[in-house]
Amino acid sequence: MMDPILSVQDLKVTFDVIPQGAWPWTKAQKLHAVNGISFDLAPGECLGVVGESGSGKSTLARAIVGTVPSSHGRIMFEGNDLAAMTPNTRRVHRKDVQMIFQDPLAALNPRMTVGDIIAEPLITHEPKTPRKEVRQRVQALMERVGLLPNLVNRYPHEFSGGQCQRIGIARALILKPKLLICDEPVSALDVSVQAQVVNLLRELQRDMGLSMIFIAHDLSVVRHVSDRVMVMYLGRTMELADSKLLTRAPRHPYSQALIASVPIPDPVRERARRRPVLEGELPSPLRPPSGCVFRTRCPKAQQVCAQECPPMIDAGGGHLVACPFQEVEQVLQPAD
Repeated sequence: MMDPILSVQDLKVTFDVIPQGAWPWTKAQKLHAVNGISFDLAPGECLGVVGESGSGKSTLARAIVGTVPSSHGRIMFEGNDLAAMTPNTRRVHRKDVQMIFQDPLAALNPRMTVGDIIAEPLITHEPKTPRKEVRQRVQALMERVGLLPNLVNRYPHEFSGGQCQRIGIARALILKPKLLICDEPVSALDVSVQAQVVNLLRELQRDMGLSMIFIAHDLSVVRHVSDRVMVMYLGRTMELADSKLLTRAPRHPYSQALIASVPIPDPVRERARRRPVLEGELPSPLRPPSGCVFRTRCPKAQQVCAQECPPMIDAGGGHLVACPFQEVEQVLQPAD
């Protein structure tokens, strides 16, 4: 078995938050955006991360990239602890971990041409690269992501949202990274364009041998592109399993509710299945529930759920579930 390219161990990210309008001497509250996340990512594997807004998905991505400091835990990339590195040492590894952002237009500098935007990481990390080679690599990569190379001198506002996201993908790949983190890369795009971008990312991952973390709200998109799926809620992992296994036989009540929200393209099956609805809203991460953080919205919650945080239980085959009352809900299985 190959060693993981990325290993996240008990990662926690905490922010100090002072309520708006509070007195200057008011003590800051602790916001646990990520609270004890652990997983391994194999070379060439794609891990999907799903959950509601506020579950800590983007904070997890930024902690791995290094734009947000971790409060506890380890982030091991190819055997090196990224959190323990000095800024100069981390700079060497930074080009191997690249990120694609949610808003394609906001992620691009409006004052730079497309060619300069894509070439910027290469010039920063490999300044000795000849200009002719930089230009050739930029044009080749533009063509690979579906953009005409003759558009190299245009500006971001002259492109559509889908084209801007392709520019962002090209910028992330210009350094030939080993790990690509996609932070909701299709949520701001039209449905038809979403499919094109997802298929492009899947092709690039296969052709370039990339490891990838794909973050999204839409479970139907995640299961299409991912080998495994991790379900997050309020900074914690609820379930982690093979994508096909999780979508066909979810065990955690939260995963079951997410999968039930995915429509089935069959009117008869869609009307026949039960669709559990989550009651209430996501609790504030400043005041998370005691014990299991999902218990305030869980239909299976019992008194013990408020007393202790449930550990990850192996249900077999690497299927990890953070619930002692787990059971498979066959009625919630989505269509193939």
